[in-house]
Amino acid sequence: MSEEVSENPPPADGEYVPRQITANDLEGSLDDAYAASMVMVDDGQLVSGTVVRVDRDEVLVDIGYKSEGVIPARELSIRNDVDPGEIVSVGDQLEALVLQKEDKEGRLLLSKKRAQYERAWGTIEEIKERDGMVSGPVIEVVKGGLIIDIGLRGFLPASLVELRRVRDLQPYMGRNIEAKIIELDKNRNNVVLSRRAYLEETQKEQREDFLANLSPGEVRSGVVSSVVNFGAFVDLGGMDGLIHVSELSWKHVDHPGSVVTVGDEVTVQVLEVDLSRERISLSLKATQQDPWQEFATSHRVGELVYGRVTKLVPFGSFVQVGDGIEGLVHISEMSAHHIDLPEQVVTPGEELWVKIIDIDLQRRRISLSIKQAAEGGVVAQEYQEHFGEHAFDDEGNYIGPTEVHPETEAAWAEYYEELDGSGGAATGPAPEAPAPDAVASTEEPVAGEAVAEAPVVDAAAAAEVSAVEEAAPAAEAPVVEAPAATEETPADPPAEA
Repeated sequence: MSEEVSENPPPADGEYVPRQITANDLEGSLDDAYAASMVMVDDGQLVSGTVVRVDRDEVLVDIGYKSEGVIPARELSIRNDVDPGEIVSVGDQLEALVLQKEDKEGRLLLSKKRAQYERAWGTIEEIKERDGMVSGPVIEVVKGGLIIDIGLRGFLPASLVELRRVRDLQPYMGRNIEAKIIELDKNRNNVVLSRRAYLEETQKEQREDFLANLSPGEVRSGVVSSVVNFGAFVDLGGMDGLIHVSELSWKHVDHPGSVVTVGDEVTVQVLEVDLSRERISLSLKATQQDPWQEFATSHRVGELVYGRVTKLVPFGSFVQVGDGIEGLVHISEMSAHHIDLPEQVVTPGEELWVKIIDIDLQRRRISLSIKQAAEGGVVAQEYQEHFGEHAFDDEGNYIGPTEVHPETEAAWAEYYEELDGSGGAATGPAPEAPAPDAVASTEEPVAGEAVAEAPVVDAAAAAEVSAVEEAAPAAEAPVVEAPAATEETPADPPAEA
C-alpha cells in the first residue's frame, strides 16, 4: 500500500463508502483482544486454575495468565516432603496464592498451601469465637506433641492429647483428631489445640458421676499412668488422681520414679475429692504400715538398740535405728564427760549401741543416748534375736558371752567384728575364750590346788572403757598359780577391770 486512508471519504451523491481496513487496524485489534482475555494478577492475590502438568518437584497451573503458573512441591501442602502426585492430578481445579508475578526466570510463582492457609484462618477464627471444635488427621509427630491438619498446621501438645499425659505418640499418626482451639495468633502463625478439653467437655457428666461416688478414706486400685517430679498420677478407671511425692512412702523420696513406674498396679487411699476443680488426691503410704507406729509398738523407753550414725549436727548426731527411722542423740547424751563437738565421739557411718530415752510418735521423734547405753540395759527383742542369746541374761540384759563354745566361736568373732570401733563403747572389749586351765573342770580337783574360775563379765563395769583404757581386758582370764598348801588363797581374783 502506497497510501493509508485515515478516514472515510465523503459519500458521493448520498452513497456511503466504507473505510478501508489497514494492517495497523488489525494489529491493534488483536492486541486489545489478547489483553482483554488475559487475567491480571498481583502479588498476594488468590487465583483459580487448572492443573496441566504434575512433575516430581513442581506443578503447572493454567490460570489464564500469559504464562502458566508454577507451584513448587514445598508450596503444595502443609505436610512436609510430599509427592506432588499424591496431592493433585492433571485436570484438577485448585486455588492458589500469587507469590511472585515474575521470578528471575520469568515464571509466575504460586502457592496452594498459602491459599489454603488464608482460607482456613477465616474459618478457624470463626470456630474459635463460637468455642467450637476442629478436626483433622495427625500428619506429624514432633517433639512435645502432634501436628494436626486443620487447613493449617495446628499443634496439639502431648499433655493435652488425653485426659492424662501420653508417653508414646506414634500410634496417633494418621488418626483423625477432634480438638478445641485454646490459642490462636495469626501474626505468629500459632495455633494450639487441646483434645483433653474436648474429652473433658464430652465426658463431663461421666466425671461428675465418678466423683460423686468417690469418698475420702476409700481404698481403690489403679494403674500408674504417669510419673512427674512432684508425684505420680493413677488411673482409677474413670479419672486420674494424684499421689503427691510426700504421700508415696513413709521414707524420704528423692524422686517419685524410685517408688513407682508407669504401668504399676497400686492400691491407694482417697485423701480428698475436690468437686469444683475435679481433682482427686491419693495416698500410697496410707495403705502401708507406718514404720514409726511399728517401731513404737515393738520398742519401749529404756531399751538398747543397735544403729548407724547417719549425720552429725552441732547439737548432736542422728542415728538410724530402723528402716526409715532415725533418732537424735543430743550432744549431752553422747559421753559421760563434757564434749564440744559430736565428732569427738562418733563419725558418720559408725555403728553402735544406743539407748531409747524417749519416743514421741505424734511428732515422729526418738531421743537416744550413747552415754546411757554404756551403762547397760535391756536389749530389744529383735536385737537379741539378731546377735544371739549368749549375749543376754534371762531378763534380757546385755552381759556378753560368759563362755565361748567352739560351735559359736565363729559367730561371736563375726559379731565382735561388726561392733569393732563402734559398739565397743557400749559393750566393752570382746572377751576372749577362757584359758583351758581356767575353765571349770568336771573332774575332782587335786587337793592343795586352787582352780581359777572363769571370770564373769559385769556389763556395767566392762562398759566403762574410757576410765580403764590402759587396764587389761576384763574378760581375759587371769593366770593364777597354784599356791602352797600353807599359803592363803587370794580372796578375790582381779577379774573386773
